[in-house]
Amino acid sequence: MGARCVARCLVAVLLWSVVSAQLRYSISEEVKEGYVVGNIAKDLGLDKGTLKTRKCRIVSGGTDPLFHVNQNDGVLYVNRTVDREVVCGQSSSCLINLKILLENPLEVHNIEVEVLDINDHSPSFPETEKTLEISESVLPGARFQLKPSGDPDSGHLSVQQYRLTPNEHFRLEVRDKGKYGKIPILVLQKSLDREAAQSHTLVLTAMDGGKPPKSGDMNIIVNVLDVNDNTPIFSKEIYSVTLKENAPVGTKIIQVNATDLDDGQNGEVVYSFGNSVSDSLFRLFAINQSTGEITVKDRIDYEQNDKYEIEIQASDKGFAPLTAEKSVIITMIDVNDNVPEIELTSFSSSIPEDSRIGTTVALMSVNDLDSGLNGKVICSISEDVPFALSPSLQDKMFSLVTKSLLDREKQSQYKLTITAKDAGQPQLSSEKTISIVVSDINDNRPEFLVKPYIFYVLEGNEPGTSVFSVKAFDRDENENELISYHIIRHGSNEYKLTSFLNINSETGDIVALKSFDFETLKTFQFHVVATDSGTPSLSSNVTVNVFILDQNDNPPVILYPVSSNGSAEGVEEIPRNVNAGHLVTKVRAYDADIGYNGWLLFSLQEVTDHSLFGLDRYTGQIRTLRSFTETDEAEHKLVILVKDNGNVSLSATATVIVKLVEPKEAFAASDVKSAAKYDEDNNVTFYLMITLGSVSVLFLVSIIVLIAMQCSKSTDYTSKYLQETNYDGTLCHSIQYRSGDKRYMLVGPRMSIGSPIVPGSHANTLVLPGRRRASEEVRHVCVNFSLFSLLPQLLMK
Repeated sequence: MGARCVARCLVAVLLWSVVSAQLRYSISEEVKEGYVVGNIAKDLGLDKGTLKTRKCRIVSGGTDPLFHVNQNDGVLYVNRTVDREVVCGQSSSCLINLKILLENPLEVHNIEVEVLDINDHSPSFPETEKTLEISESVLPGARFQLKPSGDPDSGHLSVQQYRLTPNEHFRLEVRDKGKYGKIPILVLQKSLDREAAQSHTLVLTAMDGGKPPKSGDMNIIVNVLDVNDNTPIFSKEIYSVTLKENAPVGTKIIQVNATDLDDGQNGEVVYSFGNSVSDSLFRLFAINQSTGEITVKDRIDYEQNDKYEIEIQASDKGFAPLTAEKSVIITMIDVNDNVPEIELTSFSSSIPEDSRIGTTVALMSVNDLDSGLNGKVICSISEDVPFALSPSLQDKMFSLVTKSLLDREKQSQYKLTITAKDAGQPQLSSEKTISIVVSDINDNRPEFLVKPYIFYVLEGNEPGTSVFSVKAFDRDENENELISYHIIRHGSNEYKLTSFLNINSETGDIVALKSFDFETLKTFQFHVVATDSGTPSLSSNVTVNVFILDQNDNPPVILYPVSSNGSAEGVEEIPRNVNAGHLVTKVRAYDADIGYNGWLLFSLQEVTDHSLFGLDRYTGQIRTLRSFTETDEAEHKLVILVKDNGNVSLSATATVIVKLVEPKEAFAASDVKSAAKYDEDNNVTFYLMITLGSVSVLFLVSIIVLIAMQCSKSTDYTSKYLQETNYDGTLCHSIQYRSGDKRYMLVGPRMSIGSPIVPGSHANTLVLPGRRRASEEVRHVCVNFSLFSLLPQLLMK
């Protein structure tokens, strides 16, 4: 027996390699636990050393599998005793399908194990003794069907023949009914004579095809009855009907009809199932004894059996009943009553976002117990996700793979609903929901909120305090999103100022270690780098432009009269006979601040006679308001207040003593003074001409540069707020911005400290009608302001 099994295994392996492309082994039933079925590693060409790391195993839904695989050598063993009759019943062939699963990479191999039957059961009859009552009027040739013997073994090891004890009245006939087995029929070959013998005892022996054969006996007692010589006759030769599975209990299937020519009870027919009907059919079907109507008694499942053949027996009510048998064939119609089932055989719940297209996420199998279109299953994913189901080479196996690139920053988790639908009517479906987490990789650089940063800081800031801050964000997560900041520091002079700046590496707050002075430094630039904590780390940098805003921290300085001992005082002599409008002198002053902070206004703080002298508010010129009279004092004191236009004005005073002299004295003094200062006036005039010429040249160059810049720019503004390009410390300090269809120029330091300028209102604001024209007007105003501040300083006496 062992050599024959080995030979069958070798033949099965050869057939697999040539025809079916899958392993097939054969074993005999009742082999003990630990029996070696075969070496799957060798037969599949697998590396034995990787079986354990690849988690080689048998995929089985049961809690007590029949087989197991040794992960060390790939040998397939029997896990427990295999009883073929329990596993496969009386099927002609008993095949057990195994799925061998390996991971990394995922592989599924189908293996079939054929369980060979052995003759381990003896035939047995449902009853050990059978009593037949046969009328003596029964003619030779009458047939009496007996219940067949059962044998759990299959094929030739099941019941193969019957043997009846020799006698003169009966012979044995055997009808082969295929899967229903062989039916013994007792045939009367000689008429019975009740007066000769009232009963006969026979022994029916059933034998299987084993070597040696096994057998079972049933005693048959034949009681001879008196005359009832007509048997019932069925109305049809063949009864055939179709029935849908799951038909409700009580459903009428078919009605048989038989008649008997006898009178009285000998002609009344009753119906019953024949002796060959198994117990399972008794559970499913019922027959009405009076009408012959066959009905459904219990739920019928097409998947268990698609066809039934029932023997119906019609008997009369005679003292010695006569019977007739007829088969009713019931063909089942499959209905779509089984929902497809989805089983995950392998699943990875987390997948990196840089996974390639086609990466396998899960393996699954689907199954539907229905047949035909009702058992045809289609799997799909309803959501629009970057995953797809790919059919496997094995039937009803699918793999879930990526169909496009993943991006955790767009979506970090997917909840997939896998739907399995059959092709039946009505269509049945089932769903399985799985969650897939997309794990992060460091693929995003830090991004600054603003590029570039522009900050405005008032001069005179307190050292050691935060003046402004930068902020970046990273779309990655965990360590990959943690950002640190640092300032790029170079050794060149251009970046020396960065040594006075410190940045908080965690928050991006920038602290100035020194106080800025607008008059010394007006603007500077540096770079900040943001670096994440990923591996490898990614970084980005941003340019930070800092503009120092002027404060009114410089008081006006009197240039004339010349200051002496802390006070500015001068004496002017004029003839008494001058007319109204005569220029007495001019007070000259300057302010180191810019804009309104450096715009000086002159006013008479103190004067002896308000009717004699007048002071120009803007130029500081002192002129006579009328001619002098004899009664006017000879000496007049004028105290002039010079103040700037800052939010908190700063001021200085100058004192001018005006002395009235006779015309001759004034003329002489004038000659002496003119001769003494002739060279000085020439020098002043020369410097003034140079200054005016330089300012004119700068003005023309500025206009040309401005036109070139405007022509090169796009008409669309990239920002609502436009920084004035001529931020060079002159009197014209302005910021331009847009509001609707209008453009505005904000004059003076009216902005928040430590942050980009945010115009709040249109106070002290020039409305600019058009871009180029507005720019030219701004330039023009700036030049005028510059000239206005320079002239008082240059036109010194």
